[in-house]
Amino acid sequence: MKKSKLPTYPSIGQSFAITGIIIIAMMIVSVVIPALNKVVGNETAALLFQILAMGIPFLIVFRIKKRKSSGKAFNLTVKNKRIIPFLIVGGIVLLLGVVGPISALIPVPEGMELAFAKAASQTGLSTFMLMVIAAPVLEELIFRGIILDGLLHRYSPRISILISSLLFAIVHLNPWQFVAGFIMGAFLGWVYYRSKSMLAAIIIHASANFSVYFLRFFIDSSMIDKNYIESVGGLTNFTLILLSSILVVYICIYFLKREFRNKLQTN
Repeated sequence: MKKSKLPTYPSIGQSFAITGIIIIAMMIVSVVIPALNKVVGNETAALLFQILAMGIPFLIVFRIKKRKSSGKAFNLTVKNKRIIPFLIVGGIVLLLGVVGPISALIPVPEGMELAFAKAASQTGLSTFMLMVIAAPVLEELIFRGIILDGLLHRYSPRISILISSLLFAIVHLNPWQFVAGFIMGAFLGWVYYRSKSMLAAIIIHASANFSVYFLRFFIDSSMIDKNYIESVGGLTNFTLILLSSILVVYICIYFLKREFRNKLQTN
């Protein structure tokens, strides 16, 4: 259901087109990655891949948005600093304690196991910049700052968050990260809708990614191919981890909702 007759960009169809542009860019850039690996190494090549595959589409789409819409600049502030701890804790626990265990239930082919194990062994500066800076900033600018922001001017918040989360999941191009992308995208989208803060979404994304990067120093990458339930000590431990994590995320969302409500009452 449309909310406004003002020309806003993008619509749902245009949002799918943006995702298509990103996937095409990823395919084109991936052609030169093997050569870059030999020149700068795997980790730096992965960072350059992210910058090019996401950065070029962002510049294209941002120019289109400026031409088609009278949108405001990205809000890179968090006025209510009290929400920051809940953003960080909620994002980290949601990824590690909820999304991770659920994604781990999906069977992984041997080839993907090797790819995930190789990625998990990368802990250099380029990987840090990729996971904690480049990916959170570029992906949030596109999927929350452009796609979700435009959809919110045309459709209901529920539809807008659902579509932006779906597209965020699709662009990861595999079922394991699809689950993570969709659930994390829903949380990121809800926070952006309630706060209108681009920085809030970036903080969540960067914090969650940093937690994964940090754990790489303590987890043997060879364990990636092990059954997750067995690796945590059985079904009982798996269930306790999942339920306790859901409780923590619920508490974070409860306090975030309270802070968002207080902001509305004071405005």
